Amino acid sequence: MDSTPTLELLRALEIYFQGEKLEALIFILPMGLVSLAFGAWLITDGGSAFTRGVALPCLVMGLVLTIVGATVGYRTPSQVTTLEASLASAPAAAREAEVARMAKVNAAWKYYLVLWAAFGVTGLGLRFATRGDFLQGLGVALVFFAGVGLLVDGFAERRTHPYTAALTAPAAPVSR
Repeated sequence: MDSTPTLELLRALEIYFQGEKLEALIFILPMGLVSLAFGAWLITDGGSAFTRGVALPCLVMGLVLTIVGATVGYRTPSQVTTLEASLASAPAAAREAEVARMAKVNAAWKYYLVLWAAFGVTGLGLRFATRGDFLQGLGVALVFFAGVGLLVDGFAERRTHPYTAALTAPAAPVSR
């Protein structure tokens, strides 16, 4: 596995998965934990309806972010090890399988974008088109999490492009 295309693929693989792991463990997981703590504090503080409206999405999204961040962050090293072993033992099959997996990943970005846009639009609508404090608090939190989702997925999507390009580049002939 000393050919240039293979080395380029391994480098792209390392960069892609390193970014995924760091984003999960340094941003997503801590954001989830902070959101959970903030939501719990808001609930236990016995605050207003606005406070409860902010707390609910913080608790739900905090749980989601914590689970996603921990899962992605801690599964990535074994995923890389397995992929590298597959590339060493059966490079064509490993590439084919990873190209298929990344096609699914890349196809999902538009749905995530719609989800975060729906959060943002719904949040803005609740904040500015309602009078109830609970709904306005819910709206503010939805706008916040729309921004978090767009930020996370913006970086994640951009990481997929060079990795997918390396996967789909012509494979080097296997020398024996």
